[in-house]
Amino acid sequence: MHTAMKREGWQSFRGGILCLGLLLFLMASTYVEQPPRKQSADTPVEIVEMRKADLLSKRDGLDAQIFTGNVVFYHEGAFMYCDSAYLFQQSNTFEAFSNVKMEQGDTIFVYGDYLHYDGNIRLARLRDNIRMEDRTATLFTDSLDYDRAANLGYYFEGGMLVDEKNELTSYWGQYNPENKEALFNDSVKLINEDYIIYADTLKYNTESKLVDILGPSRIVADSGYIHTSKGWYDTITDDSKLLDRSEVYSNDGTKVLIGDTIFYNRQTGLGEVFGDMFLEDKEQKAILQGNYGYYNEKTEYGMATDMAYAIDYSQGDSLFVHGDTLIMKTDSIYRNVKAFYDVRFYRSDMQGVCDSLHYASADSMLYMIGDPVIWSDNNQVMGDRIEIFLNDSTIEKAIVKDYAFSIQERMEKDQFNQLSGRDMTAFFRDGELYHILVEGEAVSLYYVQEEDSTMIGLNKMESAYMEIDTEDNQVKRIKTYSKTEGVITPLPLLKPEDTRLKGFQWLHYLRPSDSKDIFRSNDRQSSESTEPRRVRFEREDVTL
Repeated sequence: MHTAMKREGWQSFRGGILCLGLLLFLMASTYVEQPPRKQSADTPVEIVEMRKADLLSKRDGLDAQIFTGNVVFYHEGAFMYCDSAYLFQQSNTFEAFSNVKMEQGDTIFVYGDYLHYDGNIRLARLRDNIRMEDRTATLFTDSLDYDRAANLGYYFEGGMLVDEKNELTSYWGQYNPENKEALFNDSVKLINEDYIIYADTLKYNTESKLVDILGPSRIVADSGYIHTSKGWYDTITDDSKLLDRSEVYSNDGTKVLIGDTIFYNRQTGLGEVFGDMFLEDKEQKAILQGNYGYYNEKTEYGMATDMAYAIDYSQGDSLFVHGDTLIMKTDSIYRNVKAFYDVRFYRSDMQGVCDSLHYASADSMLYMIGDPVIWSDNNQVMGDRIEIFLNDSTIEKAIVKDYAFSIQERMEKDQFNQLSGRDMTAFFRDGELYHILVEGEAVSLYYVQEEDSTMIGLNKMESAYMEIDTEDNQVKRIKTYSKTEGVITPLPLLKPEDTRLKGFQWLHYLRPSDSKDIFRSNDRQSSESTEPRRVRFEREDVTL
């Protein structure tokens, strides 16, 4: 009996053990384990399988445990779900199939059809129908590697990143959920409701919505387009900083702004340029350049300074203008250019210097004030104010107001025909002076010669009004009005002071010799300096 009781006790104990084992098994299938403590560097990382795995099996010849059903894995802060999985404990890896989902805290969620996870290096390789989400953006691709150690997800067979402002696609890309920065390469395209960016390489922050341009790129909008290879673009404010000789074009391509560094806002159309600015209106055939510039594409207003100059190539002969500050405004019909301080200009048929200049294409007029001087052929005209009428490719006439002085250099050394008065109008034909009208206090001084070119002497004439006809740079006829006084002095009797009218200044050393000679100063020699009469255009006129 004692033996029977012992046997019955053993069976009861063994049954209790089996029940306890079954209970522990059931608890293990429903209990979610807490994350393991941080392992030391030399301790293998474990992957823990958890709850409601409907089937746990092992196939012959396959070094893996097979899970099916609602499979869940956990590793160092991340939960991974799937319908079925192979767990390779020795290599510390697993493969997950169908309805794959990865959660890292409450910030990152990744979905896909297949996952290979390596716990040793914390690398998740996801394939097919992948969607990676955080609070600011969603990434779509078919091939995504997520490096949990570096917190980087990257694709290499095409992908798309979408947020509330933009949609970005590329062949290769990477995204950092921590700092919200995405890097795209190869066939990059950013689509915004107002514009599209085509790029080789760019970086995008899904939180700040800032684009860093890192390679050849093209930004296209209804208002125009931009070519650049380096810079940044704010997709919220449309502010941008463009580097490395970027180019901004109008939508029809007729206007272009180029510079070393351009600050540009697409909404306002305002551009500020630092370093070798180039602004061209191809329709109006005008160019504005300088080391610093400003442009408003909506009003077509441009300003340049620091080695600034403008080129008008609308006529047969290009006009080159330099000043400390240049302003150009164009519209569909006309163009206005203003230049201030140390102004110099060059055309092959006419050159000039002054303190301030205004060119208006509406009436083909060139206005000069502030000690203006113009040269044409061997003629020099100066005064307080000069207005030049241009006709197609050449000068038509010049009007000198308030004070006028004309000098013609003769072939003989140190001989000059001269004419002064209150107001003067000089007429040109094919770039050559042929008629002069002087109104008020006219005084002329010119050399007289016989028909055989024998020199007679120097003729000085004074009158209220005077007209002079010239041909081949020779005085052919003089007509005077009202009271006239005149005297001819033979050459042998001439004194040096008799050969110059009061106010004579031959300023040939200031004359621009070519289009490159417009950048030097207009400072006169001390013996030829004048009292300041530098009346400039009013500053309110700067806005044209």
